[in-house]
Amino acid sequence: MAGSVSRVAVIGSGISGAVCASLLARNGVSVTLFESARGPGGRMSYRKLHNCLVFEFLVENGVTEIDVFHMSQREITEEGKELFFDHGAPLFTVSNPDVLDIVSEWESRGLVAEWKENFASFDCISRKFIEFEQEDNDISLMFLNFCLEGLSKKYVGVPVMNSICRALSHEPGVESKFGMGVGRLEWLDEKNLWSLTGLDGQNIGNFEGVISSDKNTFSKRFTDVTGRPPPLDLNLLPELAAKLQDVPVSSCFVLMLAFSEPLSSIPVKGFSFKNSEVLRWAFCDSSKPGHSATSERWVLHSTMEYANGVVSQVGLQKPSSSTLAKVAEELFIEFQRTGLTIPQPFFKKAHRWGSAFPAASIAGEEKCLCDRKKRIAICGDFCVSPTVEGAILSAMAASSKLTEILTCL
Repeated sequence: MAGSVSRVAVIGSGISGAVCASLLARNGVSVTLFESARGPGGRMSYRKLHNCLVFEFLVENGVTEIDVFHMSQREITEEGKELFFDHGAPLFTVSNPDVLDIVSEWESRGLVAEWKENFASFDCISRKFIEFEQEDNDISLMFLNFCLEGLSKKYVGVPVMNSICRALSHEPGVESKFGMGVGRLEWLDEKNLWSLTGLDGQNIGNFEGVISSDKNTFSKRFTDVTGRPPPLDLNLLPELAAKLQDVPVSSCFVLMLAFSEPLSSIPVKGFSFKNSEVLRWAFCDSSKPGHSATSERWVLHSTMEYANGVVSQVGLQKPSSSTLAKVAEELFIEFQRTGLTIPQPFFKKAHRWGSAFPAASIAGEEKCLCDRKKRIAICGDFCVSPTVEGAILSAMAASSKLTEILTCL
């Protein structure tokens, strides 16, 4: 890298890709970040629902247009404009000192804050809250993409979870291309470079190195959903192919709920469900620091067994509105079956994370996969652990290895 600036493509702008891009840029690498979605975040994304969407939901669910008109702005939107939900990762904890250094910097920049609320578990058989956070020893084994380890600090993005990814993807040295998915990666032997092609077949650049944090780059699921081969031909990486061939993942449905009044029967702002085949977690999104609390918003996460059951019936393609409506009703009915006082929400909508949660770690102590000769690295929570911290650790390892390789050019 001496005497010239190396160009690296980072694929995927979730927390792992965003951290990679930031760390590479800080080491003098010119980074182009490709993201097929409209904005950054991956599972750190949030859902923003404009007034018209809330209006449509109310009308579709039997509320007359006149009644909607007479409802207060407080009931329909946040700050008169929209509702916000962190419908992916609701929070994260940190135990690794190196990750804590990074998170502390984010905290000093106002990108994250500590969520100082107690959590618990709810037993659906006894219909009682049990194992409040200070007594809970196994809550860190739960399914989602973060862990709660005893009294560890719980961090959230401010004002929404993807604020972290958004800030990192706009740092100096990072050029972000949102709405631009990568359709093909080709290794050019004669030029010793990677050539990337967009989903539209157009060349989008040549690069000295590539880091992919997006499983769809090499996953068979990409073919199942799109009918096209994955962008990365694993025959180019024979030493890594066996580990990348079939990364096991699980699905999850989330339900976003908005209420006009606080759910006073719930003594905590987050809890896991025990003895429920449908629900795994519930979080009061509006209780997070920096979040508007003009209405009370909750996000429920399904069990992976429930989600996989739905997927087995309807497939991996984008679920239809009728499927999502059915899921929303089933998740909400299970919430009401707790015996807690749960009124009808003024907003209710489901979302599916199709392959969001890795069911295995594929990189071991290396924390990422890397082909030094072709200067390509694979990183993500699926390389370390299904947590935000795991994704960050993998990103740190991948960016460090690629930076080292580039210095030898």
